[in-house]
Amino acid sequence: MKALTSILLGLVAVVSAAEQINVHSPDWRLHVTLSDEGGRATYKVSYDGATVLETSRLGFVADCGDFSEGLKIKGVQHSEFADSYSVPTIKKSHVDVKANRAKVDYGKFAVLFHVSNNDVAFRYEVPVQGKETRCIRMLDEKTSFSFPADTKGFLTPQSAPMVGWKRTKPSYEEEYVLDAKLPVKSKYGRGWTFPALFCKGSHWVLLGETGTDSRYCGCRLGEFDGCSVKVEFPMAEENNGNGTREPAFALPGATPWRTITVGNSLAPVVETTIAWDVVKPKYDAKPYRYGRSTWSWILWDDASMNWRDQTAYIDFAAAMGYEFILIDAGWDTAKDIGHERMPELVKYAESKGVGVFLWYSSSGWWNDIVQSPIDTMDDPIRRKAEMRWMKSLGVKGIKVDFWGGDKQETFRLYEQVLSDADDNDIMVIFHGCTIPRGWERMYPNYVGSEAVLASENRRFSKHFCDEAGKNASIHPFIRNALGAMEYGGTFLNERMRRDNKGGHARGTTVDFELATAILFQNPVQNFALAPNNLKDAPQYAIDFMTAVPTTWDETRFIDGYPGIFAFVARRSGKTWYVAGVASVDVSYDLDLTPFGGIREHVSIKRNDGIWRVIDTTTSPYTGT
Repeated sequence: MKALTSILLGLVAVVSAAEQINVHSPDWRLHVTLSDEGGRATYKVSYDGATVLETSRLGFVADCGDFSEGLKIKGVQHSEFADSYSVPTIKKSHVDVKANRAKVDYGKFAVLFHVSNNDVAFRYEVPVQGKETRCIRMLDEKTSFSFPADTKGFLTPQSAPMVGWKRTKPSYEEEYVLDAKLPVKSKYGRGWTFPALFCKGSHWVLLGETGTDSRYCGCRLGEFDGCSVKVEFPMAEENNGNGTREPAFALPGATPWRTITVGNSLAPVVETTIAWDVVKPKYDAKPYRYGRSTWSWILWDDASMNWRDQTAYIDFAAAMGYEFILIDAGWDTAKDIGHERMPELVKYAESKGVGVFLWYSSSGWWNDIVQSPIDTMDDPIRRKAEMRWMKSLGVKGIKVDFWGGDKQETFRLYEQVLSDADDNDIMVIFHGCTIPRGWERMYPNYVGSEAVLASENRRFSKHFCDEAGKNASIHPFIRNALGAMEYGGTFLNERMRRDNKGGHARGTTVDFELATAILFQNPVQNFALAPNNLKDAPQYAIDFMTAVPTTWDETRFIDGYPGIFAFVARRSGKTWYVAGVASVDVSYDLDLTPFGGIREHVSIKRNDGIWRVIDTTTSPYTGT
C-alpha cells in the first residue's frame, strides 16, 4: 500500500510539474527557456551559458480577462524562419535573417518567440475570445525583464508629462544615466524609456520594441523592483489627458514586438537589425531620394524665416551639392513667403537642384505651441489638402514637430501623417517625438526621428557643448542602435551664433564634428552648417562635408564604451568611412585592416574625434 501511494504521488508530481520549452539561436549560443511554473508564463535568457535575464514574467490583464495567472502551456509550434530584405534607410542596406521560432500556446493567447544569433523578439498573439468577443482593451502588461545582481544600466529617464517647452514633453530628450548599478531610481519617478542598455560582466543586453503602429501605444519601462523592471503604458496626463493610456485592437490580433539584443561585446548592439527583421512594409516603397540638407534655423534663428535668408541657404545647399533644404517653423506667416510665395521659393530651389522640406507642428490642441503652421497635420481634411498642395509644388518632405505623448491615439496620427504623405510622394521626419519602432521598413517614406537631446541643445546651453563627446559616444550603443536619429548636427561655426562671434563656443574640434556626420545614422541629414562656413571653415572640412553619404550598405562596431568613446565604421559602396569620438583623452591602437586600411596609433582628446575615408578600389589605403 505504501509503495502504491508513493507511485500515485509520483504520478501526481509528474502531471503537475511545470512545462518547460526551450528555443535557441541558429548558432546555439543564445537560449530562451519558457515555463508555466506556478500558473505564470515566464522566460529566461542565457548566452554562452551565462544567464543574462533571470526568470521574467509574461502575460497581461485585459478587459475580457486575466491572462497572467492560472496559465498552462497547451502546446508549442517550433519553426525555422528565414527572410531577406533591402531597406536603404537603415544601417545596413541588405539583410539576411535566420532565426528559430517557438509559438507557445497558453490557451487564451500565445507568445511568439523569435531567436536569432544575437537577438530575441517576442509578442503576444490573441485569438477571438469565446464566440463573440472580437476586440480587446489591454489594462496592464506583466511583461518584465529581470536582470542578475550586479547588472549596470545605461538609461534615459522618462520625463513627467506636460512639462518643458510649451508643455510638449515627454519627447525622449532627457540626459542619460550611465553605469548605474541596479536598482536605480528614475530622476522623475516615471520610469525609463526604450531603448535601454545593460551590462553584466562581459555581457551586454539592449532592450527595445518594434512594430508599434496605430493598433497599440508606445511603451516604456517602469521603476525597478530590485533588478527587475516591468513594461508600462503611457502616462494618463500625456497629450493633455486626451486619449486613453490603454491600447486596444481587434481580434484576432497581436501586440508589438519586444526586443532583446545580447552579446559578449557591444558589436551585436551596434550592428543589430532586429528592429526591422520582424516587421513588414505597410505599403509599397517608392523611389525616394535621400541625402544631405541645410537649415537656417539652427544658427540663424526664427528671424531667418524670410525670402533673403532662405534663398541664401538654398544657394549654400547648391554650392555644397546638397539634395535638400529644410524651411523651418514660421514660413507660413513670413511676410515675404507664406503659402502665397512658397511655389516661387520651391521653384527657385528646384532651379538650383535642391529639394524642399517644410516644417509643421503636429497639432495645436494638446500643447501650447504657437510656432506655425499649426492645426494642419492633426486635421484629416486640412492635412490631405495641404499634402496635395505640397505635391503640386514639388515639395520633397516634411518635418513634423512637438508630439508629446505615446498613447495609441498619437500613434494613429503618426501613421496617418506617414500614409497621407506617401500618397503624395512626400518623405517625413518627426521631431519632439517618440522613438522609431521599425518604421524605416514599415513606412518607406519615413526618414528619421529626433527623440534625443539633439543639436539645438548645444546652441541653447554651454553645458551640452561641454558634454558633446559624452553624448556622441552614447548614441551608437543605445538610441541610434534601434532606429534612425535625426540629430541635425555637425557645426562648423566656432561660436553658436549667426555671426560666428557671439554666444558660447562650440567646445569641440572640427574633426569631432566631421566624425559625427558618420557616427550618427539618418538617411536625410540636416547638417548645422551655414553659408559663412564656405569661407571660414577649413577647406578639408568643406571637402569632406560635400562628399559624406547619408545612406549606408554596412555598419561595423570597432570599439568603445558608452559615454567614454566610440569607434564605428560604415560602408557606402566600396568606400569605408570610419569615425571615432571621445569624452576623455583616449590613446588607441586603431586597426583598419578589416576595412582595407592600416594599423595606426591615434590619440584623441576630450571632445575630439577622428575620421578616416578608405577607398577600397585603391590599394592599400588612400584615406585621410
